[in-house]
Amino acid sequence: MEVNEPWNERRKIMGKIIVIYHSQQYGNTKILAEALAEGAREAGAEVNLINTNERRVTLEEFLATDAVAIGTPDYFSYVAGTIKTFFDDIYLWDQAGKPVKGKPAALFFSCGGGGKVRQPFESLAQRFFHQVGETVGSERPITDEAKKKCLALGKELVKDLSNRTSKK
Repeated sequence: MEVNEPWNERRKIMGKIIVIYHSQQYGNTKILAEALAEGAREAGAEVNLINTNERRVTLEEFLATDAVAIGTPDYFSYVAGTIKTFFDDIYLWDQAGKPVKGKPAALFFSCGGGGKVRQPFESLAQRFFHQVGETVGSERPITDEAKKKCLALGKELVKDLSNRTSKK
């Protein structure tokens, strides 16, 4: 989902970010994904959102981005199956010699209570990515505070990209 507004064309793009998330029954993870994407866009990034409940992420889409944000609901204290499939795909691409490791990543999740998904989610992500910021977790219903945290996390992800670019 790309914003094609005149003001967007005049500013410098600070990198390409893909927001990968799973959302279906209640739409809570989608709310967080959209808030994170809004923050990244406000900070100057081009953002593409992909709901893994609707389709898989392709290698080409993944390689075309500078950073990634990943969101999942807490399903029985673990990530959603489609998010696990994404991590499996990353593993297979890595094994095939594709340059998939080391991108900056932001993590977020929604839950009905408990939030025990945090540990396995962070563990999976650390195998492939450099985590930026703290993982944002929110119980449902999603609060304005959780949306603000995701908005800030999106901005932090772009700032990290900007810092990496300026160091090169």
